[in-house]
Amino acid sequence: MSTGTETTAATAGLRGVVAAQSSIGDVDGEKGILIYQGYDIHDLAEHSTFEEVVFLLWNGRLPKQEELADLTAQFRANYSVPSEVIAAMKTFPKDADPMDVLRTAVSSLDFYDKAGHATDRENATKAAIKLTAQMGTIAAAWDRIRNGKDVIAPDENLSIAENFLYMLRGERAEADESRMFDIALILHADHELNASTFTTRVVSGTLAGMYGAVTAGIAALAGPLHGGANTNVMKMLIEIGDLDEVDEFVEKALEEKRKIMGIGHAVYKTEDPRATWLRKFSKTMAEKAGETKWFEMSQRIEKLMLEKKGMFPNVDFYSASTYYLMGLPLDLYTPIFAVSRISGWTGHILEQYANNKLIRPRAEYIGERGLKYVPIAER
Repeated sequence: MSTGTETTAATAGLRGVVAAQSSIGDVDGEKGILIYQGYDIHDLAEHSTFEEVVFLLWNGRLPKQEELADLTAQFRANYSVPSEVIAAMKTFPKDADPMDVLRTAVSSLDFYDKAGHATDRENATKAAIKLTAQMGTIAAAWDRIRNGKDVIAPDENLSIAENFLYMLRGERAEADESRMFDIALILHADHELNASTFTTRVVSGTLAGMYGAVTAGIAALAGPLHGGANTNVMKMLIEIGDLDEVDEFVEKALEEKRKIMGIGHAVYKTEDPRATWLRKFSKTMAEKAGETKWFEMSQRIEKLMLEKKGMFPNVDFYSASTYYLMGLPLDLYTPIFAVSRISGWTGHILEQYANNKLIRPRAEYIGERGLKYVPIAER
């Protein structure tokens, strides 16, 4: 309870406030560096796989061959979602937002995991494996269900990235596209204390179970200022329509003080290292599809915003056109984000459980004091 005599310095959005210690990831916004457990994101994107990065995030080191094989086998053995969850999803309104479906389905997975509320390392890791394995299954299944198509069972011979594209399309993706998508999952896996990750740590800090904490993280990710930004980038490009219209759109948006989606970041003051890779992927997919205008429009927006505002593209900016040219539905972009970020969320939850302290900040009270109750007839 406030005494009215404390000195406070509330920071809007907690910008710059250190709220936890973590070894999982770090962002150097001034230099544009992102690391996972000490490894630079460019090094991991170039040489690693998503499954290997998950092991790294959870264990603080790269796996040995047999350890990676074991984790991969556990993921594949847990790809399938309980049939009761799929049956429930078939009763949802077909126009339901995919993130709402993902949030609800993930929450319901708790019913089918008897150790789902456990916070010890062994059982919490088992829950993390199931969630990481099944996130893509749920997202792909919903797209099939809402379009009146049969749900495609996961293939235990495929990686998480390959499997998602297979379950969504009904056919295996080409190797180069699968690798590109796998790298995209690596790039989105963790980003320190972003809004959704902080949410999962706050919830798990109460010693709530893994499923509850992840469900809360999905709810946070769904917001248009967080994970939902990538979808809005593509909607913006479609609204602009053509390269010749970009300059006028940007000029008008700046005059009206409207946000250009996918430009600027709360931490990075230079190029987001993830955007470096996704720019390359957007160009590759544009050339492959023979449809370069989305990439060219994105490049023009990037150039204008750097010249006029000194602002750089973030991870959402080029992921939008990359996913669009891969033929992925716009409203699946944020669930895809969750398919990746589940690895970071669960890593942070495991870290929180291992050295837990309830997260309970204070608020700076700015309301009235000393008011006296007035009967309703006299107001």
